[in-house]
Amino acid sequence: MLFRPDNGRTLCKLVTWITEFSGSKALPERAGKPIHSSPMTQKNRSNEQFQPPVWLRNPHLQTVWPTLFRRIDFVPDAAERLETPDNDFLDLDWYQRGNGRLLVLSHGLEGYSRRPYMLGMVQAALACGWDVLAWNFRSCSGEMNRQPCFYHSGSSDDLSLVVERALAESPAYDSIALGGFSMGGNVTLVYLGERGASLDPRIRGAAVFSVPCDLAGSALELAKPGNRFYMSRFMDELRVKIRAKHELYPDLIPLEGLDRMKTFAEYDDQYTAPLHGFRDAEDYWYRCSSTRFLGGVRVPALIVNAADDPFLTPGSYPHAEVMDNHRIRLEVPRYGGHVGFVGDERNGQYWSEWRAMRFLESLD
Repeated sequence: MLFRPDNGRTLCKLVTWITEFSGSKALPERAGKPIHSSPMTQKNRSNEQFQPPVWLRNPHLQTVWPTLFRRIDFVPDAAERLETPDNDFLDLDWYQRGNGRLLVLSHGLEGYSRRPYMLGMVQAALACGWDVLAWNFRSCSGEMNRQPCFYHSGSSDDLSLVVERALAESPAYDSIALGGFSMGGNVTLVYLGERGASLDPRIRGAAVFSVPCDLAGSALELAKPGNRFYMSRFMDELRVKIRAKHELYPDLIPLEGLDRMKTFAEYDDQYTAPLHGFRDAEDYWYRCSSTRFLGGVRVPALIVNAADDPFLTPGSYPHAEVMDNHRIRLEVPRYGGHVGFVGDERNGQYWSEWRAMRFLESLD
C-alpha cells in the first residue's frame, strides 16, 4: 500500500480516524478458519506466531505504523532500466553481495521499490545470504512510463520479464525466490500459477504477505466507511497519474468524472479495465484474483494474511485451495494489519521479514 504522511494535518486526520474505527475490524473469525491452515508441517508453531504488544493490536495502527515511524536509508548497489518488448521500461534496484541466491521483490499498489517494507526485507535477505532484485511496476519509479497502460494486479508478464532478466545474470544464480507485498503478492501468485510445471527449476519458491487473493472482495472492503482514509489516499495518488497520462494520451485517457471517483469500482471501470483489455472492473477482478491460480503453483509458497487486515475479506483467505495444494502454506496471524506485523521484532527484523527468511531458508 502507499501512504505518505506529507504534513501535520494528514497525521492529525489519521490519528482521529484510527481512534474512531479502532474497533471496526473483527479478528480471526473473518477468515473463518484456524490461525494456521496448511497441509504442510507446523512445527514450532508457538515460536512462529506473531505476538505484538497489546497497545499495537489495532489493525489500522499496524497498517500505518511502518510508514509513519520506520526509516531505512539504504541505497542499491546498482539501478537498471529494463526495456520491455512493447517499448516501455521497468526500473530495477540491485543489491548484490556475490551470493548464489537471489530474492526478487514486488511492491504493493502505488508503492515503489524503496518503501520501508521493501527495504526491510532487502536488509533481512542480505543478512541471510541472499542478493536482492527489487523492481518497480510501470509508472512507480518516479518517472511516468511510455505506454498508455500502467500496471494492474495481474501484471505477471512484467514480473516474467524481471525474472528472465534475473535468470540471465552472470555469474548465474543457483536459486531464485520470489517475494511480494499486497498487490505484488497477488501478481507473484498469479505468475507462479500460470507457469506451473514450466517454471524454471532455479525458481525455488515464494513468500508473500497481505495478499488480496480476492480482488473483488478487497475492492468492496476498501469502499466501506471504515477504510475511507486508505481509499482516499489511493485515489489521490491515482488521480495524479491519470492527469499526467492524459497529457501524453488525451484521446485515450479521459478526465471526465475523475474528481468524483471514490472507489476502485469506478476507477477500474473507467481506466484499468479498458487500458488492459478487460471488459469491466468485475471482469478484471475475476481474471486477476490469485485464488484462481493457486492450483497451478508447483513450488513451495508461503502466504501470510493477518486475520485483522482491513483490506481483506474471507475470499482472501483461500483455505480450500491451499488444502488442495500441498505446496502452499497459508498462515493467518491474529494480528498484523495490512503489511504491518510491527512490534514483535526478531533479531532486529520485523516479524514478517524474520518469517520470510525462515521459510526461504527451508527451500534449500
